[in-house]
Amino acid sequence: MTRPMDDLVDTIAEDPRWQEAGLPALAERACRATLNHLGLDPAGVEICLLGCDDSRIAALNAEFREKPRPTNVLSWPSRERAAGADGGRPDLPEGPLCELGDIAIAWETCAREAEAQGKPFADHVSHLLVHGCLHLLGYDHIRPGDAALMERLEVEILAKLGIADPYV
Repeated sequence: MTRPMDDLVDTIAEDPRWQEAGLPALAERACRATLNHLGLDPAGVEICLLGCDDSRIAALNAEFREKPRPTNVLSWPSRERAAGADGGRPDLPEGPLCELGDIAIAWETCAREAEAQGKPFADHVSHLLVHGCLHLLGYDHIRPGDAALMERLEVEILAKLGIADPYV
């Protein structure tokens, strides 16, 4: 699939419901907002996104994380960027970032979570895309300080998109 030169995200909607939901536009908006918020230039950056179903993401989760069940979003950074110290910012290079990595997002899990949380589907998906993009940039939520930093950034980025704090 080719993408326009100014697009940041190369989206493959394997499940047609994602195309109907406007996944390419949601992804472009969420990932661009994430990079802009962090002061990073989106020019020349590429993220590959797979919009799939629960069956496909369960297979990916089993293959890459040895957890044979569906999840909402998975990410694969093109290289390790994590901070050494808990709560530290990842060491991002100056200049263009180029290929950041891949994200996969599952329709049924996202729809189920949005409904259970009483959130608009597009808002929940946008949150998960911001979350996935932060993972590609080296942010994580395993250690307490890292989790606090990542959550704060998500809330700040989503606020700029007009989306309520997902953790309230």
